[in-house]
Amino acid sequence: MTEATQVRFSRFTSTAPAIHYQVAMPLPSSHLFEVTLQVVGWSVSVLDLKLPVWTPGSYLVREYAKHLQDFSAYSGGNILPWCKLGKNHWQIETDGVSEITVKYRVFANELTVRTNHLDDSHGYFNPAALCFYLPGFEQQPIAIEIIPPLAEWRVTTPLPPVAGQVNVFEAVDFDTLVDSPFEVGCHNLYEFEVLGKSHELAIWGQGNAEADRIIPDIQKIIQVEAEMFGGLPYERYVFLLHLASTGAGGLEHKNSCTLNYSRFGFRAKDKYDRFMQLVAHEFFHLWNVKRLRPKGLEKFDYDGENYTPSLWFSEGTTSYYDLLIPLRSGIYDAKSFLHNLGKEISRFLTIPGRKVQPVSESSFDAWIKLYRQDANSNNSQISYYLKGELVSLLLDLLIRGRYENKRSLDDVMRQMWSEFGKEEIGFTPSQLQEAIESVAGMDLRDFFARYIDGTDELPFDEYLEPFGLQVRSDSDEEQPPYMGLTGKAQNGKEVINFVEICSPAQVGGVDAGDELLAIDGLRVTAEHLSDRLKDYKPGDTIQVTVFHQDELRTLPVTLAAPRPNSYKIVAVENSSSTQKQNFAGWLGVSMSGIL
Repeated sequence: MTEATQVRFSRFTSTAPAIHYQVAMPLPSSHLFEVTLQVVGWSVSVLDLKLPVWTPGSYLVREYAKHLQDFSAYSGGNILPWCKLGKNHWQIETDGVSEITVKYRVFANELTVRTNHLDDSHGYFNPAALCFYLPGFEQQPIAIEIIPPLAEWRVTTPLPPVAGQVNVFEAVDFDTLVDSPFEVGCHNLYEFEVLGKSHELAIWGQGNAEADRIIPDIQKIIQVEAEMFGGLPYERYVFLLHLASTGAGGLEHKNSCTLNYSRFGFRAKDKYDRFMQLVAHEFFHLWNVKRLRPKGLEKFDYDGENYTPSLWFSEGTTSYYDLLIPLRSGIYDAKSFLHNLGKEISRFLTIPGRKVQPVSESSFDAWIKLYRQDANSNNSQISYYLKGELVSLLLDLLIRGRYENKRSLDDVMRQMWSEFGKEEIGFTPSQLQEAIESVAGMDLRDFFARYIDGTDELPFDEYLEPFGLQVRSDSDEEQPPYMGLTGKAQNGKEVINFVEICSPAQVGGVDAGDELLAIDGLRVTAEHLSDRLKDYKPGDTIQVTVFHQDELRTLPVTLAAPRPNSYKIVAVENSSSTQKQNFAGWLGVSMSGIL
C-alpha cells in the first residue's frame, strides 16, 4: 500500500475496514474502466463482494455484473482464491489476511443516465454499475480516487473532495456513493448560485445548448421549487448534461442529476420547453423520491426488486409538477401549459391499457412491465408516470375547487415533506392517502378505489369544469375509418408494431409483427395508411395483405367508425365569474386571451 493510500486510510476508524476505490481509464477507446478496490483492516476469513443489479430511480434489474471482467484478488504479492456464489456475488478467501486488493475491469459503452460510458471524449459512470458493496459494511465511509487518462481531464461529481488529495472524493456510506455519478473529461463547467447555495452545470458533447440561456431558466426552476418546499436541502448541487445523438431522459440523485438530451434540441421552442420540463422533473425529485420515499424504497436492497404501489405519486405527481413548474417560472405561458397538458391527455386516452391496469398495479409491476415493452403492452398496461400525472391533476383541481385555490396539491407535498421527507421516513400507501384527505378535507376512499386501485375512466371534464375548461377532440381534418393498427418502416419492410385489442384489425386476424404489404391489392406503407383509409367509409370490408411469419395472407378487415387520436383543452361556453376566478387562481393568469 502506498504512503498516499495510508494517509487516506488514516482518516477512517480503526475498528472497521477502510474501503478505497481507484477508477482508472488508461485506454478510453477500449471502453474499459480499470477498477482497484482496496480493503484494509479486514479480520474475517472470507470477503463477500456484491455488485448492485439496479440503480435507485430506475426500476429495472439491469444486471450490471454482465459488464464486469478480469476479476482478481491479492494480498501483498499473493493471489487470493475466490469464487462466484451468484450472478452479482463474489467471495474471496481471506483467512489471516488484513489487506486485500481487488482488481477488475468494467466495459462501458452505453450512454444512458443509469449506465456507464467511456470513450476518447469522456468517462461517465454510475457507481451502482461499477462499484461493489461489502455486505454488512454498507454504512462505512468510502474513498474513491479517479485517475484520468489525460492531465486536462477534470472530474465533476456531487461527492465532496478529500482535503489535500487530488481527485479523491469521499462518500459517507454506500448509498451515498451509489447516489453520486461521475463525469470525467473536458466538459464545460459553469458555476452559479441560487439562494446562497452553490450549483454547477457540466455539459458534455457538441450541440446547440447555450449555457447563457439555460442557466437563468434553471435558476428560476430552483427558486420556484425551493419556495414551494421552504428552502433547499443541500449545500451544493450538480447538473450533468449529456448532449447525445439519440434518446432523452434523466436520473435523479440527492445532490445532483444526470440529463441526456438531443444535442440539437435547444433551438426550437417546443424542444427547449421539453428540456426545461426534464430539468424541473429531476430537480423536483430531490424532494419527492430522494428524500420523500415510499416505505418500500426507504432502505434500498441492491440485490433485487424493491416493490411499492406508490410510484404513481413518486413519479406521476412529479410529472404533473414538471408541467407546472416551467409555467410558474415564466419559462412558458398558460397557453403552452394547457397545450402540453392536452398532449398528455391525448396519450392517455389513446392507450387501451388504461382500462386494464390500475395505476397502483402499474407502480408495483414497474420492474417487469414499464421498461420491458412488447407488442401487447399498450393493450394491457398504463404508465404510472402518465396516469399518475393525470390523477395528480384531478386531485389538485379537486382540492383547489373545494377551497377556492386557498389549498392545493402543493399543500399535500409540503405536508408529506414535513411528516416524512425531512427525516427520510418511508410512507405507506395509507399514510399517503391520509395526507391527501387531510388537505382535501374529505374522504377519498371512492376516488382511490376507482382511479388509483381501479380502472374507471378519469373524469376530466368533471374536474376541469369548475375552472371553465373541458377536454375535446382535436381533429382539424377528416379522420379515416378506424382499423386499429400502427406500423413503421423497419429494415426495408413495413412492420406492424401494434394491433389494438378487439379492433377491426385484430378481429380480422392481423398480428403485431406482420409485414404490411397491400390494401385491396395495392401496395401501402405505414406512413400513408391513414390517407389510404380515407378512401373508405365505416362498415366497408377491405382486403389486407400481410406476410405473417413468412406466410402470405390476405385478411378481410371491416372498418369501424373513426376514433379521435388527439385531444385539447378548451373553454366551456359562457364561463361564469367563479370559473374564471378559479382558472386565474390555478394558472395565475386571466382566461381571456388564453383560450
